[in-house]
Amino acid sequence: MKKPDFSKLKNLDLRTLKRDFLYGKPHGERRLGDLYEDKTGLYKHREWRGFKDTMYAFNMIWLYNYGSMVSTILKCGGPKAVIQFLKGTMRYRWMGECYLTVMHWVDRGMEGMRGQTLRASAWHYNAMIRQSVIQIASMYNADLNIGGDPKKHDRTFGHDETVWGGIFYPYRKQLDNIPLQMIPYFVTCHVNSHVVLNYIDATQSLGLPGDPCPMCQAEAGLFVMDDVPDYYIGDITTNEACDSSVGTKVIQDWMMDKPLFAMPQPMQFDNPEVLENCAKEIENAWRFIEDLSGAKFDWDELVKNIESQNELQRFEWEKWDVAANTSYYPINGVAQALYRIYQSQYGDSHVWHETDAHVRKILRKCVDEKINTFPMTRHRVIAWSCAPLYYSHWCTWAYNCWGLNTIINMDSLMFDMTIRTDTYDNCLLDMAKYHEWAPMRRMAVGGLHHIFELWENMEKFHCDMVMMYDQLQCKGMQGVHGLFEDEFRARNIHAIWMPHALPDKRTVSRAEMRGIINDYMTTVMQEEPLDPSLLEFDDGLGW
Repeated sequence: MKKPDFSKLKNLDLRTLKRDFLYGKPHGERRLGDLYEDKTGLYKHREWRGFKDTMYAFNMIWLYNYGSMVSTILKCGGPKAVIQFLKGTMRYRWMGECYLTVMHWVDRGMEGMRGQTLRASAWHYNAMIRQSVIQIASMYNADLNIGGDPKKHDRTFGHDETVWGGIFYPYRKQLDNIPLQMIPYFVTCHVNSHVVLNYIDATQSLGLPGDPCPMCQAEAGLFVMDDVPDYYIGDITTNEACDSSVGTKVIQDWMMDKPLFAMPQPMQFDNPEVLENCAKEIENAWRFIEDLSGAKFDWDELVKNIESQNELQRFEWEKWDVAANTSYYPINGVAQALYRIYQSQYGDSHVWHETDAHVRKILRKCVDEKINTFPMTRHRVIAWSCAPLYYSHWCTWAYNCWGLNTIINMDSLMFDMTIRTDTYDNCLLDMAKYHEWAPMRRMAVGGLHHIFELWENMEKFHCDMVMMYDQLQCKGMQGVHGLFEDEFRARNIHAIWMPHALPDKRTVSRAEMRGIINDYMTTVMQEEPLDPSLLEFDDGLGW
């Protein structure tokens, strides 16, 4: 029998072992890339963050989310809701391919995070998962495709994910509203980069050319593949963000075969007369809802929900102030961006308020104790234009590898306002303005003044670098590419152009994006990576 070799034990530093066990390896020693299985980006084993943080991640991310999924489904309808949820999992392709793997999404977005940053970012992810489960369970409970309740079906409206959920505030006691594409499309892109490719191909199989926005193609493909739950009595649609969404909506309208109201978002929305017209469109949408469902307009319910949403915005301003003026902001770039888009676009929910209560305590703790939450920061980055949906967690990688700390994202700044409730007219005008400021509308295609809000926000958040998203199939942003280049040179700003195709990873891979950043940091900035193990790895088959 061969004797065990204990020679390696002689070289072990017990103090280092103790430190690593209690606190995890410090940033310069982590080698996070060694955790990955080749080609997948999946972990060979769990990331050890130190005893306390590892236990927190296991308890408040894995156990919390799986437990909250079950409890949330039960709250949405008891055992029948569980049965409906299982039916939906078997019926819809995106459900089985995406949401059963959701914890991997959280792991990617919070890789390397420690302490208060881990905690604050986790609460934002937890909220998005919980709100998604509420929407999924509510869809399935009313879905006629899988034996849902017809009464619930007739009390539920669908609407484009880019139609602000606040349009339904006056009817919240009487009706439910669930975005059509938020769950089958938008969230799935971030969780599993393979899911929507099938839908893009399905739309192009009808003869649609491949150059329009792949977001619009994927949304239409859901209907081509008959992969959308039939949970709604009617639909409210819009033209945001571009004409591609109008073109593909014709396909969706044809295939859903339901009453539909088109509520456009104007391009020249700085004109007061255009604002008044947009307000009238909202009133017309209300008439559509009332005529179809028999629901009655409730001013008190509208005010209650608007004021509740205003509370969320006021806390968002507090977060932005800390992010802009201190090094104590505990939320990483991807958690901040996705939560903000989801929260502000969906509308008010008790989930957001409960989350903000937890995050507020963490934020104020960091400020009071002057905790430097991202100590390896070399550059403060602002991310501008439309982000790659299949690689939203690039900023986590960029911080771990290069010390690039994404302070704020363009989409986070879209709804930078509260809404008045003192009179009906003021409330309606502010709602119209909010509707006009939807994601990708204001700063992506809203005119040069709004596109160039980059400069004032770069100064406000004290950023010294721009990550310039380059959506290759967005005709609007491609048209101003040269203008940005001229301004970057004139202002002597370091900007990295990140090409992508929103949800379609086949156009530009994640590895290609990382290569562009690596090249810029080594050749232009002449810096060395913080974690060389993250420079090159193959995750082409990864989620």
